[in-house]
Amino acid sequence: MQQTLDDIHRILWIAGGLFLAIIGTIAWIVTKAGVGAVSAAASVSEKLAAGELQERMEVKGEDEVARLAASFNHMAATLQDQITQLAQLSRMQQGFVSDVSHELRTPLTTVRMAAEVLYDARDGFDPISKRSTELLYHQVERFQALLADLLEISRFDAGAAEPDLEAADILGIVRDVVEATEPLALNNGSEVRIVCREDRVVVDADPRRVERIVRNLVVNALEHGEGKPVEIAVATNADAVGVAVRDYGIGMSDDDAARVFDRFWRADPARARTTGGSGLGLAIAAEDARLHDGWLEAWGSPGNGACFRLTLPRRHGEGFAASPVPLSPQDTSLPAPPRALSALVSPDPEEHHD
Repeated sequence: MQQTLDDIHRILWIAGGLFLAIIGTIAWIVTKAGVGAVSAAASVSEKLAAGELQERMEVKGEDEVARLAASFNHMAATLQDQITQLAQLSRMQQGFVSDVSHELRTPLTTVRMAAEVLYDARDGFDPISKRSTELLYHQVERFQALLADLLEISRFDAGAAEPDLEAADILGIVRDVVEATEPLALNNGSEVRIVCREDRVVVDADPRRVERIVRNLVVNALEHGEGKPVEIAVATNADAVGVAVRDYGIGMSDDDAARVFDRFWRADPARARTTGGSGLGLAIAAEDARLHDGWLEAWGSPGNGACFRLTLPRRHGEGFAASPVPLSPQDTSLPAPPRALSALVSPDPEEHHD
């Protein structure tokens, strides 16, 4: 009887071991199939996110995993078709803007010449004709500026814009811009001040594009500064150069500051063009800053004005961690600047000193 019991125990242990082995093998196979499918889906998803839209999962059999793979492949194919259509539409839009802008240049030049002739002879016209001639002349000028901006935007979209880098004196560029915008400053009753502790600030940059950025920022500050002072701070550190343009006019909200570099966007819901240019100036300025591997940032507070900060690397191809000038009164990323620079972000223009 004892021998029989021992044989039964031995058989039970062997059967239990075989049963556990079979269950373990089945569990391993099922887990591998499920985890393998998830791992394959994750790998293909990462490749799709990286732009490899042709990647697909391998479909084997007719089980649930195969259905998952087939559904995933169908989703990937649909996304690829939609992305391809959007890319084609974007290229068509860019080509349309570029072609129309080029085609409009010739007739616009002719219209401008005729408008200039009429404008020069306007003193001999009756009051109504004189006013109409002045309106025609100024609107043609505005149209020409918009056309030039559209051509520049089309070059950015096509990837054809390249900076012509050289050793440029940023402080000299700022002074030239202030001198060029002096008539506008006098007309608006605003005083423009330059704050800098150095005589020259030389960086690797495209002077034409940097001058366009600074001019756009200064003109915007004068137009929205409500006759209050406009201050331009220029500062450097070991890696970067910063130019901040601060006004004390109508200001803008955080939402406005986040969208101010969008094309054709205006804070005025009515989108009235009583002030400002084509609506592309800040968008072009942001693209110019990106060409230099730099930053163009905005801050504003309703009723307390706005500040735009351009930061460029001192040497092309080398990065930088922070800007040497503050952007807002709450900017704590920098050590406390000297009073001349801290005046730039003071909310009270009366606190400023040259």
